[in-house]
Amino acid sequence: MRTVRRLLYRDIVSSVFFVALAFLSLFYFIDVVDSMDDIGRGGRSFGGVVMTAALELPGHFYELFPIAVLIGTIYSLARMAQSSEFTILRTGGLGPARALRLLATLGIAFGALTFVVGDYVAPASERQAVLLRASSSGGLRIDGAGAWLKEKRPGPDGEHSFSINLAGTSASGALRGIRIFEFDAAGRLVAQITAREGRVAADGTWTLLDADVTHWPLAGQTVDDRVREQRLPELRWASTLTPAVVAAAVLPVNTMTTAELWRYSRHLSHQEQAAQGHQIRFWQKALYPLACLVMVALALPFAYLHARAGGLSLKVFGGIMLGISFVLLNNLAGHIGLLRDWTPWVVAAAPSLLYLLLSMAAFTWLVRFR
Repeated sequence: MRTVRRLLYRDIVSSVFFVALAFLSLFYFIDVVDSMDDIGRGGRSFGGVVMTAALELPGHFYELFPIAVLIGTIYSLARMAQSSEFTILRTGGLGPARALRLLATLGIAFGALTFVVGDYVAPASERQAVLLRASSSGGLRIDGAGAWLKEKRPGPDGEHSFSINLAGTSASGALRGIRIFEFDAAGRLVAQITAREGRVAADGTWTLLDADVTHWPLAGQTVDDRVREQRLPELRWASTLTPAVVAAAVLPVNTMTTAELWRYSRHLSHQEQAAQGHQIRFWQKALYPLACLVMVALALPFAYLHARAGGLSLKVFGGIMLGISFVLLNNLAGHIGLLRDWTPWVVAAAPSLLYLLLSMAAFTWLVRFR
């Protein structure tokens, strides 16, 4: 059995990584070509474009590896079936249960690799890519109305809520275009702070530069001579918002690890902000490594197809279509779950469970009736 395991694993692993390398080469070329128009704008150079595309490769590997597992495993098993190698292995005692167990172990190993890349390598490299792009283009601008943060703190007349809007970051990493709105317990605006830029310390203290502060009278006070305006070159503003929470709001979601997504979704829930999108993203990221196990299960029935049931290229093409359909369904389920407010873990697990059931049904039918 050790020889059989070595034969299967060596053939499948080499095919999977060959397919992954082909995908990464293609996406690297596409990223470089797409960024060619940015050369010369905002100080971006060809070297910066090449480096940014290279830093995005771990993220592409994380997203594409389950598809590479499917295509590479289908190619390897279909080729062995076409050359009767798999038939000989079956004759030598490789039963369906043992074959399923061998491939499941390999799928778990692929899943562990996907988890390590997706939770440690890809977020760090994506962050560096964002910082490199921001430093060469003069900063990071957040599309739309910018990033919004909320927090609640006790005030003199009850609980006060704060809404913080950030337009982006500067090339040095400082927050830019800061607007802070303070509301009293009744929801009335009592203070507003605008600042050109600022930074957040580890203890949550914000250092704001060129700050304009406006205070309105509290409930029960007269308006006369009580609207105060100040312009300060530097203002320290105490907050419970840590740099990690601010970075999660400013940086793209693909720069966050599974633990960071969980913490940020909890923060949004506690501040009564919409957290459904980040909760779905958390469960999708947490369950995504299991997609490798599903892909291996999808590929196993191809080993039991007769060589006359389509050529090798047709089976590989079928594997590509299966992989694309899985990615489309996974993304579609996330959008539909967000619109319909479905349970996040159900939305994230449904595509994988559906394809796993389909693969097991096809495998059982092929073993029993073919």
